[in-house]
Amino acid sequence: MVTAKIAPSLLSGDFAHLAEECERMLDLGADYLHMDVMDGHFVPNLTLGAPIIKSLRAHTKGFLDCHLMVSKPEQWVDDFASAGADLFCFHYEATEDPTALIEMIRAKGMKVGIAIKPNTPADVVYKFAPALDQVLVMTVEPGFGGQSFMPECMDKVRDLRSRFPELDIEVDGGLAPENIEIAAKAGANVIVAGSSIFNASSPESVISLFRKTIQNVQAVA
Repeated sequence: MVTAKIAPSLLSGDFAHLAEECERMLDLGADYLHMDVMDGHFVPNLTLGAPIIKSLRAHTKGFLDCHLMVSKPEQWVDDFASAGADLFCFHYEATEDPTALIEMIRAKGMKVGIAIKPNTPADVVYKFAPALDQVLVMTVEPGFGGQSFMPECMDKVRDLRSRFPELDIEVDGGLAPENIEIAAKAGANVIVAGSSIFNASSPESVISLFRKTIQNVQAVA
């Protein structure tokens, strides 16, 4: 059975103290540190790149879950591997040859994920799933934080979970205490959350709630 993994999105953290924010999240119970990489082309926003990942790697042993919302992700594999990324998640919509890219990432010693946007059907990843560590189902349009959760994307999560019971299925976008049960019941086990964790009066409580909700749903499944 897959386990619950909570991945605070550092996009919502204090960029002036990013290393400290990483360690704070780990101390509060986070499993992954979700790094939103945006190039201003595949998505309209511009965030961080491999140099920042490399700097953070020197200050944390946390699992760096790197979500690349970029055009031509192939050109960044070497840089992110050298920087110390643990998982390289690319968008299905951003590459012409997912199989070659998966092999390239594996060859560099990183785990591999594929992300799909809200309007991309789940079936595009079926044939790649056996070679993946994770599938990321976006529950908002990629590019900006603070958007509202799109529950209609849960059909894709249910579909993927029924077909691939041992695959990590990550959801990202608008996850919060009021909708975590919806995601958990659909079969998501890796939860990315930014605003709902970083802006909470008790981020630790939110992380704990996410984990317990997934565990409780799995216990009765």
